[in-house]
Amino acid sequence: MTPTVSAALAQSGLVPLDAQVLLAHVVGKDRAWLVAHGADVLEREQWAAFVALARRRHEGEPVAYLTGEREFWGLRLRVTPEVLIPRPETETLVELALARLPADRDLRVLDLGTGSGAIALAIAHERPRAQVLATDVSSDALDVARDNASALALRNVHFLKSDWYERVALEWQGGAFDVIVSNPPYIAAGDPHLEEGDVRFEPGRSLTPGGDGMSAIRKIVAGAPERLVAGGTLAVEHGYDQAEAVRALFVGTGFVRVVHIRDLAGVSRVVAGRVVP
Repeated sequence: MTPTVSAALAQSGLVPLDAQVLLAHVVGKDRAWLVAHGADVLEREQWAAFVALARRRHEGEPVAYLTGEREFWGLRLRVTPEVLIPRPETETLVELALARLPADRDLRVLDLGTGSGAIALAIAHERPRAQVLATDVSSDALDVARDNASALALRNVHFLKSDWYERVALEWQGGAFDVIVSNPPYIAAGDPHLEEGDVRFEPGRSLTPGGDGMSAIRKIVAGAPERLVAGGTLAVEHGYDQAEAVRALFVGTGFVRVVHIRDLAGVSRVVAGRVVP
């Protein structure tokens, strides 16, 4: 006899949210359905599938990889172990970019290291008149991002395989970029966080560039001024303890009106600056 929905959740041994997300995925319903149908008995195949997923979660695999999807900026995205799992704190970067992108005119945006496409797609969704170029050095990551753009029917996003600025022209689609954004790898080599939680299963290239964790950010900051319009913005996500170092890079490269923005948890998350008008 297979258990009811409520019993299956209780027997899983998982934290309630993880259990609910995984069972909802298995039965093809949302979490509200689980609450309303707690007394329903699961089918044998559903129970077996849920038990298998719960076991993998107990072994540490991220829920997003188990379900193959994650919500970001209200958009449902496909994710695989080839891409970083989009996180709520990265929405801080999207918010800042949108504040610098007027909705009433044509714009050009560059997203470096796009991964699943989360940042590029959120911006493209909110700014239909913007043309967004999303780059990544990984072909597998670009395949995921393209699939997400197609599923969301976003036709103002373009994809390019590039190691940071390597293949990004100084001008694209008739001009320089209004905004450049990036959530690059920034964790220092040997940081204990790399051996904890979901991070253990995510692609290392998306988490750390090695060394002090700053090498990718240095490349991004150095190459931005010549690719931005006068008054254009560069915005970069960084580690919890890197705000001052990243701000110094911006100032040293000639950016003005440099600010750092905190996420909803109050952690310094993004540094942004403008090219001299």
